[in-house]
Amino acid sequence: MGKWAIIMGLALTLALASCDQNKKQVTQVPQSVRTVEAALSKPTAKTTVTGEVKARIESELSFRVSGRIIERNVDVGAKVKAGDLLAKIDPQEQQADVDVATASLQAAEAQLTQAQLADARQESLFKNQVTTRAAYDAARETLLTAQGTEEAAKAQLETAKDALSYTELRADADGIITERNAEVGQVAQAAQSVFTLAHDGPRDAVFNVFESLFLKEQPDRQVEVALISNASKRVSATVREISPTIDAATGTIRVKVGLEDGAGMPLGAAVTGTFSMPTAEAIILPWGAMASAGGQPAVWVVDPATSEVSLRKVQVAEYDTGQFAVSAGLKPHEIVVAEGGKFLRPGQHVDHSQEAAK
Repeated sequence: MGKWAIIMGLALTLALASCDQNKKQVTQVPQSVRTVEAALSKPTAKTTVTGEVKARIESELSFRVSGRIIERNVDVGAKVKAGDLLAKIDPQEQQADVDVATASLQAAEAQLTQAQLADARQESLFKNQVTTRAAYDAARETLLTAQGTEEAAKAQLETAKDALSYTELRADADGIITERNAEVGQVAQAAQSVFTLAHDGPRDAVFNVFESLFLKEQPDRQVEVALISNASKRVSATVREISPTIDAATGTIRVKVGLEDGAGMPLGAAVTGTFSMPTAEAIILPWGAMASAGGQPAVWVVDPATSEVSLRKVQVAEYDTGQFAVSAGLKPHEIVVAEGGKFLRPGQHVDHSQEAAK
């Protein structure tokens, strides 16, 4: 009897333990989560890109004749005034052309003087009927030819002098030299860029923006521009120019943002530009609310009456830093799990504390 009593006692103990375990499972504490209330808002999508401060007007300075550079007076960063001599090429060839043109003009002037004297003499003789009409006409023709020769010689001399002046490269405006492409001793070809001159005056922040920014609609024309070296130095500027073409190599569009009075940003400074674009109304949720249902975006929705959760697929309109915009699948005032949804299962009870969606 003692043996059977022990066995019955153990069985009773196991039965009581099993009942107690089931009771604990039934009275399991709901999982604590943080929730937000869905609310419609009109978010503003923002895109930040890097760019550079440039002069609104830049000149590519080049010689108009070819020759060997014998003098260079400025370097990158030099401040110049309009008319300053920047560089010079060997002028021997052009000076020789001026000398030849000068001699040709002197010869033409001498011939013109002789023709004028001959014409005057033939005119006097013709009036006194001492010479023939043919001789007078010949003298007049010689005079006209001499006058034409002199005019041609003058034009040739002016052209030669212009060519000589082209051996000197001068600044066409006040500004700063931003690029140099030639050295003393180098043979420069006509129209070959030697210097790049950034004109004094208005400046632009220039950005190469990916075309995707312009696929839906034009962004706001106000852009927040900030110095990379000093983020506290920032201004709101207006888009001045948008390139109508896309750079085939980079797939970007050049955007120029006008800086009033330079906005205290030095030429060549690296800057960031934040472009804003209004979007359609949507429900904004934090990243923590994102879940997955069969590989599709979803969120956990809490039934306020029972505190039970259900997984619901949603349509995401925009992804942004720290948040995403839901365009379909949710209604305003529904309660969504924002944190703590990783280990939830459908129908599970939760303990939630609401706070307004931001």
